[in-house]
Amino acid sequence: MQHFRHLDADTRERVFFLQPEDIETSDENNVLATALGATLYIPATRSDLTATVNKRTDEGVRSVVVDLEDAVADGDLDAALANTVQTLNELSGSRSLVFVRARTAAHIRAICAGLDPGANGLNGFVVPKFTAARGGEFLEEIVSASRRHGTRLFAMPVLESPEVVHRETRDAELIAIRELLGNYHDTVLAVRIGATDMCATFGIRRDRDLTIYDVRVVADAISAIVNHLGRYDGSGYIITGPVWEYFADHERMFRPLLRQTPFADQDAVRFRQQLVSSDLDALLREVALDRANGIQGKTVIHPSHVPAVHALSAVTHEEYHDALDILSSDQGGVQASGYRNKMNELGPHRNWAKQTLVRARAFGVTNEGITFVDLLTALAQR
Repeated sequence: MQHFRHLDADTRERVFFLQPEDIETSDENNVLATALGATLYIPATRSDLTATVNKRTDEGVRSVVVDLEDAVADGDLDAALANTVQTLNELSGSRSLVFVRARTAAHIRAICAGLDPGANGLNGFVVPKFTAARGGEFLEEIVSASRRHGTRLFAMPVLESPEVVHRETRDAELIAIRELLGNYHDTVLAVRIGATDMCATFGIRRDRDLTIYDVRVVADAISAIVNHLGRYDGSGYIITGPVWEYFADHERMFRPLLRQTPFADQDAVRFRQQLVSSDLDALLREVALDRANGIQGKTVIHPSHVPAVHALSAVTHEEYHDALDILSSDQGGVQASGYRNKMNELGPHRNWAKQTLVRARAFGVTNEGITFVDLLTALAQR
């Protein structure tokens, strides 16, 4: 898969200093997981499921989850399972990674049993409500399915259970999950965060004027997940951002979260107003906070969210050259950024620089003077 390939060649040349690379399923897990970007969830009950996945892929989506869990009523489950298998058989050669969120390990077995010989439309499974007690059954089933089909199927556990949320059980549960996942390290592509279920534990639904980091009990759980599972020492995993669930305009209580200056500089003030009216300013803010907290990519439930996540995922010219400077020496020390606006510490900033270059492979490096506003405007016009 390759990000931004749906943009025309002239736009890509204008925007990018380094074009996004083609990312293969054979690449290292941290590269592939970083490249997931905005992962779009689609209910498995859709009658036009195959056409929908293909349409969203043409629009720039590069990772899709066919949802058999919360998005499907119990009475519709059998039909949704059949629809999922049919879609996976029809999606061979898709330019998106396609995963299925399965309710049970038995569903994984049934889905894989229904795949046609040679079908390669499935890339793995999302495991909801993952716990140390029940997660092993799912992981073992995914490994077994990979062996049977002679293909590499990934697992993406979703951490959202009360055991992870409640403070008195959190650390013990995350330690147990870390030990379990360590036995399947090559199979686990990324760890996802289920903030909606976390909020439900306390009867909370966050307002669209707020980010998930304003909901302190959930923010605390996210911090612990990154601490236990996001370590950059070879033991950790890419952690993906929780879902943003709003996509329509509403009467606002608080001021917009987007400054006017970046848009005025690019003659895009009206475009800013459109983003604000669709609540995308809060989404952009949350994506920035995700990155600040060690999180890559995001779960989304509406295609209008995808360009916003991807525009902020591209590496800026400044970030890229800072990363190169930091990695140019292994002797440590400190030096001024080539942009003359910060100090780069060659030791402490090294892991940041490595991850920045991974993100550059997946999402490209923008030209000097090009901001996320330029890229987001180009994606919106597409």
